[in-house]
Amino acid sequence: MSEPDGRSTVPHGSTAFPGTPLADQPTEVVPPVQYDPGYDSASAPAYGHPEPRSGDDGDTDPGFWAPVDEQDDAVEDDGAATRPVYRDAPVVVRRADSLAGLLLLLAGIAAGLSLLVVWVNGGVPGLDLVRAGFDDLAEDPQRLADRNTWEPLAVLLGGAALLVLGLLLFVPAKTHRFLGALALLVSLVVAAAVLVPLAEANWDLQPWAVGAWFTAAVAGLGFLGALKALMTGPKVGRRH
Repeated sequence: MSEPDGRSTVPHGSTAFPGTPLADQPTEVVPPVQYDPGYDSASAPAYGHPEPRSGDDGDTDPGFWAPVDEQDDAVEDDGAATRPVYRDAPVVVRRADSLAGLLLLLAGIAAGLSLLVVWVNGGVPGLDLVRAGFDDLAEDPQRLADRNTWEPLAVLLGGAALLVLGLLLFVPAKTHRFLGALALLVSLVVAAAVLVPLAEANWDLQPWAVGAWFTAAVAGLGFLGALKALMTGPKVGRRH
């Protein structure tokens, strides 16, 4: 297509110079980048965000693009972006051994109740037997074995020790095996104080009164509580 003067209406080359061939259009020569030996790339700021620009009201708008170093400092100074530290390592949980402590407390209570009743039919209450044992201990300790007065003392003192150990089992700890071992030793001493006179009586339970059954309960409850404390190992959990 052409106009009356003979010029073509179809543009050739760039649209900025219609009707002019591409080879005849002016071109801009870009000079090559010259290397500056004094340029230090390490000191040049790293821009990941644009420079702050001023708004209409005069306030400075930092914009979305700010220097990377300045943005990192702003996040660190804010203190809002914190990440909690999680540890998945197993830890030993402190806890109380309520069942073992209750058994030992019952053993101590049974020892105290045995002082209020007679141990053998037709005999004296347990409190009188304990007094006789303390008298023999003060005068001649050898009389404890000769008159068998060590048995009431072993039951009373053993029950008091089991009562204290039972209270300590309610204190949270990693394990109560040491207290269980002590309770087991005390229970064995109390059991010996109960079984020795029974063996001398040819294992005849007929003379036993209420107090003697209380002494047997001291040994039995103390033994069960000691085993419970020994068999319960440390509980392992996870810290989050």
